[in-house]
Amino acid sequence: MIFLLFGCGWIVLCGFAALLPLLPSRWSGTIAVVGIVGGSMLGLPSAVSKVLGGTPELASMVWSIPGGTLSVALDALSGFFLVPIYLVCTLAAFYGLEYLRSSPRGNSLGVFWCSYNLLMVSMIVVILAKNGILFLLAWETMALTSFFLVTFENERPEVQAAGWIYLVATHLGTAFLLVLFLFLGEAAGSYDFDRFPPVVQFLPSGGLFLLALVGFGTKAGFVPFHVWLPEAHPAAPSHVSAVMSGLMIKTGIYGLVRIVTLLGPPSTWWGVLLVGLGVSSGILGVLFALAQHDLKRLLAYHSVENIGIILTGLGLGLLGLSLHLPALAALGFAGGLLHVLNHALFKSLLFLSAGAVAHATGTRELDQLGGLAKRMPVTCFFFLIGAAAISGLPPLNGFISEFLIYLGAFSTVTAHSALVALGPALVAVAGLALIGGFAAACFTKAFGIVFLGEPRDPHTPEGHEPGALMLVPMGILALSCVVIGIFPAGLLPAMETVVASFTLQTKDDLSVILQETVEPLLILSLAALLFLSLAGGFVVLRRRLLRRRPVEETVTWDCGYAQPTPRMQYTASSFAQPFVARFAIFLRTRHLGGLPKGFFPRMASLSTKTPDVFRQSLYAPLFLGIEKGLHYLQVLQRGRVQVYVLYIVLALVALLTWTRK
Repeated sequence: MIFLLFGCGWIVLCGFAALLPLLPSRWSGTIAVVGIVGGSMLGLPSAVSKVLGGTPELASMVWSIPGGTLSVALDALSGFFLVPIYLVCTLAAFYGLEYLRSSPRGNSLGVFWCSYNLLMVSMIVVILAKNGILFLLAWETMALTSFFLVTFENERPEVQAAGWIYLVATHLGTAFLLVLFLFLGEAAGSYDFDRFPPVVQFLPSGGLFLLALVGFGTKAGFVPFHVWLPEAHPAAPSHVSAVMSGLMIKTGIYGLVRIVTLLGPPSTWWGVLLVGLGVSSGILGVLFALAQHDLKRLLAYHSVENIGIILTGLGLGLLGLSLHLPALAALGFAGGLLHVLNHALFKSLLFLSAGAVAHATGTRELDQLGGLAKRMPVTCFFFLIGAAAISGLPPLNGFISEFLIYLGAFSTVTAHSALVALGPALVAVAGLALIGGFAAACFTKAFGIVFLGEPRDPHTPEGHEPGALMLVPMGILALSCVVIGIFPAGLLPAMETVVASFTLQTKDDLSVILQETVEPLLILSLAALLFLSLAGGFVVLRRRLLRRRPVEETVTWDCGYAQPTPRMQYTASSFAQPFVARFAIFLRTRHLGGLPKGFFPRMASLSTKTPDVFRQSLYAPLFLGIEKGLHYLQVLQRGRVQVYVLYIVLALVALLTWTRK
């Protein structure tokens, strides 16, 4: 682990070096990326070795901060979360070199790259930390550095608003975590994680679980704590969105899993609650995504959806542990955690592809795009792979993790002692099926509107392929999605090690359960490959047969329209209208425009706007009420120093009185 820690130091050092004055903007990015590459080369082997069964390592040093120790540990669970951090952060950094090359804020790129490197290291320390004080400091560093990255283009009012919403949300979550660690540390007499389990039996574990759920859930972004996510991700540069969506929100999942392992045997209602939250987040996330017109905002809501899928798997795993159902526990945890990795890959790919589209056309509005498959075929192909993967289609990686969760839920049907788990399992199956169908519809809309047809706005630039620094990272992520989907058996030994590291199940028992999934996974993957091979073969055969024959083009029957125009194509609003109308009770979509009237209508238009119902109906009234209440405290602001000194004295007296009790 010593190399991993040296790697973190190297990344931080290069990040601060990017701030050197008079350094050209292109050099600041290069120095930062050199640090990331070097740190990843030092740290990645250690993380992979632990995932493959290496002995856990612990390092600890005395710290001058009260209650804090520089205590870090690397085991299979932390190694599993570190692997995508190293991979995606490195690829996104190379992507960012070209993406920011034309940025008008060239003079401030040093601050950007320093924040990026610090964000990466803070995520690594969050995963490694084994002391509550160290964990919270790294957690706060992660929040602040990501805030600076989100507000990179802070001259835009919407970016400023998104940044403040994110900062408020993340600190509300941190407040719950602070209370959680205060309870645990006060009872244990130490904030080291290895001192927590012996004293947890004297604390209400259900209350601690709820504190962890709210605190980590705010960062993870599941419903109803997701409101910052669709605001922050579109505001940030695309490679930062990839890191935040693919990696940073997963630190919330890691923290929840890690704390749950310290709280003793889980209660059954924990798993039921996680399944309910997961299914709700998945369905509502994908429904809100369907109604969006901004490509990156659409992808942001799909992060809410996929966090819901991960929560569903973890909830089934907790149910399996509490009810002593080994198959449900193994498959639920394995599917949920594997989806952490898979989502990091295909969601990063989609955000990078969306960034390439925005970089080439200058817009993310779906109704201003179209026909990009002809001008950006490589980006189109990569986006298609990411879209199929996030929709859970074989033979891609998103299908593998969701299939494991399905198998875990179905295992309760054959278990005689699983009556309590049967209801949540059936809810999980129905919810995953619904989520998958809506996701396929949403990405049919996104891909079709952006890449097919003709440009919908004549003023939008035609678009062009990005350079190699942007295409190569996208290609590596796309290849990873395909490889995991075709060879899922290669990941099962790693999942056995990871799940065994925080459950009571032995690796041998997990191996027996997970190996039973290999055959159906391979059959489904081979069937999908056979279908794709046949389709590809027919394409090649058609081209060979038509090679020496004259091929003519002519118009098809066009319903009397001799010259179709781009206005006759589907828009994002019209494509999603049947889904939006059916679920209007949840979405509360507002319709703008008018339907065609008369026999020869001159004007007809349809546009929709779907605000986040949780933000408008829950958080906005809540914070407005708090604001009104705080106005009554203005009477305390007398503007006189003597009065403020009196307040301080009264506060000290109150604290001394409370301490003496």
